[in-house]
Amino acid sequence: MYPNWILQRAHLTPTRTALNYEGRNWTFEELKKISVERAGQLTALGVKPKERVAILGPSQPRLIFMMFACMHLQCEMVMLNRKLSKHELEYQIEDAQVEKVLVDDEDLSLLPDHQKPILFSVVESIMGQPCEISKEWDMEQTISIMYTSGTTGYPKGVRQTVGNHQASALASVLNIGLTEEDVWLCAVPLFHISGFSILVRSLLYGNAVKLYKRFDIEGTIMDIADGHVTHMSAVAVMLQRILQGLEEKGLKASPRFKLILAGGGPVPEKYIERAHRLKLMVSQTYGMTETSSQTATLSNEDALRKLGSAGKPLFFNQIQISDALSPREMGEILIRGPHVTPGYIGRFSEKSSTIDGWLHTGDIGYLDEDGYLFVVDRRSDLIISGGENIYPAELENVLLSHEAVQEAGVCAIEDETWGQVPAAFIVLKSDATEAELIQFCSERLAKYKVPRYFYFVPNLPRNGSDKLMRRKLKELLQ
Repeated sequence: MYPNWILQRAHLTPTRTALNYEGRNWTFEELKKISVERAGQLTALGVKPKERVAILGPSQPRLIFMMFACMHLQCEMVMLNRKLSKHELEYQIEDAQVEKVLVDDEDLSLLPDHQKPILFSVVESIMGQPCEISKEWDMEQTISIMYTSGTTGYPKGVRQTVGNHQASALASVLNIGLTEEDVWLCAVPLFHISGFSILVRSLLYGNAVKLYKRFDIEGTIMDIADGHVTHMSAVAVMLQRILQGLEEKGLKASPRFKLILAGGGPVPEKYIERAHRLKLMVSQTYGMTETSSQTATLSNEDALRKLGSAGKPLFFNQIQISDALSPREMGEILIRGPHVTPGYIGRFSEKSSTIDGWLHTGDIGYLDEDGYLFVVDRRSDLIISGGENIYPAELENVLLSHEAVQEAGVCAIEDETWGQVPAAFIVLKSDATEAELIQFCSERLAKYKVPRYFYFVPNLPRNGSDKLMRRKLKELLQ
């Protein structure tokens, strides 16, 4: 048994700032009091301990208060992605077989019309009832359930336990360190593992979180340049916008700012080089919903020496490459450790999360001679052209190194001769022609890897965590 994180943190550091949002601060003691009050109000509305509830809302303090209230009641929280369609949300709600749906009033219109949810405003306005709040949690207790991005087949509801989250947070702090002055900027969605894990780390470490409702590029740039925050989690597209903003304003990162954890897919090497020129420390990381955030992270001192790597496994974790007999041999990335989910729910509840103790990620990668992980691509995104394997991330990396390219996505297009050929979807930041990009790629890629088609588009399809959705690229042609 382990202590209720919220109660324990408020006991240890009650007056320390826990949360900052739009200029207002809350201490850990205030978070505890509000969340305990919300737990009583949820009880009055019929929410029972250890029930499974779905939660939908934008990243605001009231969402955190509701999440913490559910954690007090030891409910299993199904984190709904507010960027999904009504049809997709209905699938998740039905698949999870939730007892109650809690929704911020702002997001009520996002739910399927037949849903009868409990509004946040209703919870906040009623008289609470006494409820028993456990001071201890079981390590096997499920705290959160998050659905995978659905890049292949039906999305799977992934269970994340007290033990999973705790192991992930401890492994992370052993890697990046901790001081009382640390402030983590959270501009990623709280319904996603990258956002929720920031809250978990705050409770376990006792550091403050500066919360953004959505990614605010201007605010982020100034927070980093002025040293108002020390850490941040970001995906590649967010990192690119930060780099561009700092460059355009002639700013560098404050010495107080420690690092950006960059995950959600491969980070182009050019971004790392640009970041170093701006004194911006970036640690590439590799993780997934099934691993409650990070599995491997590249330390900043290795960033240029091991360009393109996601680093070594964190302390409690293990990584191996399926069927690889030597370094740099590519295969499926397998993961083992206490951060790995014990399983799924709903239609995938009978599916084991591991085989012989190892999580099969579906990602392709390799380990070099020093044991550093290099993530090549999703196996499902692999393009096979004339018998040759083409990894979209490699092509995107090359395209993103062109000065005129803002964003790039590559997918397969069916071809009578070759079976499949690569097609590039480009968002430009300055003028460039297809001929220029073909020439640029031809100088850096094998002939069969050069995209056969180039499409210039205003934006690329991304999911709730800003990951590129390659499977939706072809829909841009319709």
